[in-house]
Amino acid sequence: MTTSHQPQDRYKAVWLIFFMLGLGTLLPWNFFMTATAYFTNRLDMSQNASLVPAEPSKDIQPSASPSAPLPERNYLRAIFNNVMTLCAMLPLLLFTCLNSFLHQRIPQSVRILGSLVAILLVFLVTAILVKVPLDAPPFFVITMVKIMLINSFGAILQGSLFGLAGLLPASYTAPIMSGQGLAGFFASVAMICAIASGSELSESAFGYFITACGVIILTIACYLGLPRLEFYRYYQQLKLEGPGEQETKLDLISKDPSTTCHPPGEESKAGQEEAGVSAPNSQPAKESHSVCTILKNILVPALSVCFVFTITIGMFPAVAAEVKSSIAGTSAWRDYFIPVSCFLTFNIFDWLGRSLTAFTMWKTEAEKFKGWKNSL
Repeated sequence: MTTSHQPQDRYKAVWLIFFMLGLGTLLPWNFFMTATAYFTNRLDMSQNASLVPAEPSKDIQPSASPSAPLPERNYLRAIFNNVMTLCAMLPLLLFTCLNSFLHQRIPQSVRILGSLVAILLVFLVTAILVKVPLDAPPFFVITMVKIMLINSFGAILQGSLFGLAGLLPASYTAPIMSGQGLAGFFASVAMICAIASGSELSESAFGYFITACGVIILTIACYLGLPRLEFYRYYQQLKLEGPGEQETKLDLISKDPSTTCHPPGEESKAGQEEAGVSAPNSQPAKESHSVCTILKNILVPALSVCFVFTITIGMFPAVAAEVKSSIAGTSAWRDYFIPVSCFLTFNIFDWLGRSLTAFTMWKTEAEKFKGWKNSL
């Protein structure tokens, strides 16, 4: 198969499928965060219901002991956003790191389809629990377990999708990013529409969860249809014909021996390989070096992304959702302040930032020098 017979992406079908995959990756979690008011309100109602005293008998005088204080009743509600952020980000961080090693042992299709099906089941259970009455403590624990499952499988799904996009030209990473940004914007608009319609929190949350289930099913259908497209099959065949089956791009691996990190005792084997002498166990050494070498090459941008997300995710939504308007008073703006100033504003600029990757690319120092030299 030669590049002269390279097929075209007809009707941008592969591009649209990757856009849908990006949308289906983050839309369920964004809907879950959008329903935060439902979760906190239900915790408050469950605790209040459990603390309502039984109707006193006419023959028994009412007790003079005071009822439980208000802060005690609202304890689970007060810590919900903070605990939700911890339960979401810690599994996300852990499984994002583990995905670098899981891709060598678990097939890509199993990771993607398995993660989508698992997230679908979690949201089906979440939608069912909207109609099932539960006390506050078990409801709180079940919700946190669901958050951990969603983000654990979501981390595996995101890493696998970007590995899948690595098979194609670099421009096919942009639709995944843009789809993820649109997911947050769509969830924010749905939240504002639910408030404007005056629907109850439970009904709005049920609609969020059912919509998320529908989007996940559509995402699964799109992924299953991807191998039927000639454009995708062409690049998949190029991967199979290549020397390795890594999901990361090979140009990230430096060819300079001085940048390759060798475990103790492996320097001699590396020298033998360079001299043309094949070492008996050289293949496992290459596999162990790949992740380390890639991390060394992307260290600066990786740390930059890590620090940016540390600040943004640390502030949103745990801190930002607790901000109150000082001028709203009793007006209608009080109900729209958090959806607009917190969720909608954040997701609009998140979408714009992700979409800009399709039009702009940060140039390396070598590319800048080459452009400056050509301009002379």
